[in-house]
Amino acid sequence: MIKKALENLKIHELNEMQHASLNVVEEKDMILLSPTGSGKTLGFLLPVLRLLNEETQGVQALILVPSRELALQIEQVFRAIGSGFKVNCCYGGHDTKVEKNNLSQPPAVLIGTPGRIAWHLRRETFKTDKIHTLVLDEFDKALEFGFREDMDYIIGQLPGLKKRILTSATKMDVIPDFTGLNNPAELNFLRKDTSASGLKLKAVVSEAADRLDALFALICKIGNKATLVFCNHREAVERISDLLFERGGDT
Repeated sequence: MIKKALENLKIHELNEMQHASLNVVEEKDMILLSPTGSGKTLGFLLPVLRLLNEETQGVQALILVPSRELALQIEQVFRAIGSGFKVNCCYGGHDTKVEKNNLSQPPAVLIGTPGRIAWHLRRETFKTDKIHTLVLDEFDKALEFGFREDMDYIIGQLPGLKKRILTSATKMDVIPDFTGLNNPAELNFLRKDTSASGLKLKAVVSEAADRLDALFALICKIGNKATLVFCNHREAVERISDLLFERGGDT
């Protein structure tokens, strides 16, 4: 199954981190520490895939993520694997009627934000008795975004868990007890020196009311070079996209 998944993804060889995650004993809990953009999604999806049973009806693996964008990204990757197992997403802002309809024929893999998954659990829109694998993806971010209480509640509703996977882009001094991790294998692929060669950091100070104009001026100064703009909220992405479109930018 893993070989077929890699063929569908057009991946010829796994990286070191992905190989290591597959080599962890199937029943053993795992902490996967790896930078963003390192292929962490496959690092936990492939072990999850190996644990799915075609004859089991109901949700078998639950993946909790801190954002809608990440949930959709993981769903896209899992669909591209072409395993034949059903996958669905639940997240804030999505139509709950659509989600309830999807869950009436439960997926093998359910991906969602803690707040929305907790909402469904309280309304008993899906059963948890067949869930044997839990993934807490970008757990550090989930804590930062205030999902601790929801995650605690969700994990308490999963009586049949056999494997727990926690991923993070930062190493935490203490893993909260509510995760229930039991003597986990820790795979640490965080680089001690994460600075990029030749990279220069510059700060531009601007009043809040002038930030969009300041950003546009910076983009114009950069010219036609490829540019990435990172934002901390979806609304900010939409505002900047609208600004660039209105001023003739290529978005």
